[in-house]
Amino acid sequence: MRRTALFGALCALVPMAVGSVASAQVGWPRQDPAKTVAAPASAAAYAPATGPANAAAATGLDVPEIDRLARSLVAGQRIPGLAIAIVQRGRVVYEQGYGITDMQRPEPVDIHTVFRLASLSKSFASALTGVLVNDGRLHWNDSVIHYVPSFRLPSAAATSEVTVEDVLGQRTGLVHNAFDRDIEGGLDYPSAVQKLASAPMKCQPGECYGYQNVAFSLIGDVVFAATGHFYPQAVENRLFKPLGMNDASYGLGGIESSPRWAKPHVRGGGSWRAIRPKPSYYLLAPAAGVNASISDMAQWMIAQTGHRPDVLPANVLQYLHTAKVATPTELRGSAWRRERLDDAGYGLAWRIYNYAGHPFYFHGGAVQGYRGAMGVLPERDLGVVILWNSESSLPSGLMPTIIDRALGLPAQAWIPNSVTGESVPTQIAGLPDGDSSNSGND
Repeated sequence: MRRTALFGALCALVPMAVGSVASAQVGWPRQDPAKTVAAPASAAAYAPATGPANAAAATGLDVPEIDRLARSLVAGQRIPGLAIAIVQRGRVVYEQGYGITDMQRPEPVDIHTVFRLASLSKSFASALTGVLVNDGRLHWNDSVIHYVPSFRLPSAAATSEVTVEDVLGQRTGLVHNAFDRDIEGGLDYPSAVQKLASAPMKCQPGECYGYQNVAFSLIGDVVFAATGHFYPQAVENRLFKPLGMNDASYGLGGIESSPRWAKPHVRGGGSWRAIRPKPSYYLLAPAAGVNASISDMAQWMIAQTGHRPDVLPANVLQYLHTAKVATPTELRGSAWRRERLDDAGYGLAWRIYNYAGHPFYFHGGAVQGYRGAMGVLPERDLGVVILWNSESSLPSGLMPTIIDRALGLPAQAWIPNSVTGESVPTQIAGLPDGDSSNSGND
């Protein structure tokens, strides 16, 4: 039966009570108890909290230590630039830029320096869709072909089965990263979508996980068909503007017209070299098209932790942050995943982890010259974003370092020793699903 084999494995992923708000809303599918993937966070978990604004006091975070580690990463040009934001209880408690925007024409990275988000962009696609579902403009279980009549997979049955939720939940049935290399080679998005008609399938839609960028971007066509608005404008009107994400934009033109932006860097001749942003994945706006500053992303984390219900209602967040399919390969990923994760699944543009017994929502992103990671720790009402303008994997160890501190877990050397500079390669956390390459995976 569709999805049944995977549901039992995920039923304990997020140990919180199931709320009844989602199923009561138009377009929200009622859960069959036999097909429940994971117990989602209750809508009440996203209610605005009250209490101390000091994240360090509330979570055990050592902000000076985080600052020291960040400074050690940009010291001696180990990486060009970096930016970090931490929010808790609906407030920004830490927001800082480090290093420089461009090795050739250096300017300091500040909180309004714009970075390319790569696959962190996917969270905006799922959020916008959730808002539209809440408005009654479309439904999670709608077939994609209803909105995009030209859409085809290799069989008529598979074509008709793919739903809006399947696209955002990476359950189209396609093999991982179908036609990403063609996009990198210069193929345009419409032609890549046409090639899906002959793409290899690993399962029927809805039955297994397969990370996509081309197929994921079909949600932009769905949004246009449902609303009459082009996808980037819809995100700007429903998310960027109301949240005050004033530095955010879409596309190559968007980042290059920013007053201050971080240039992408690759290694060459033993040093970092700034290059022009590669345009290929900008063609896939829902999957990898957003540019934003760390100030913008702090506001995004405030919304994702439930403190902007006027923009992202609690029932929308509840649904986005619920695992829909198992992702067991995550447990064999980088060192912190192997050590800390007890279970892993994919929600709607969010990875849903059981991190040492605690629910943790995560996504990473990578394109040529940029990397990023964001995470939500709901039990601590905590959100973290880290952005950097190079292909180095070093900063990715900051995320588990911060989460460990927030949970009071024993310290681990997830990044090189910041005092001696001694590298610990086996403990430097990379990004999953091929993110060490130049592809737009996450």
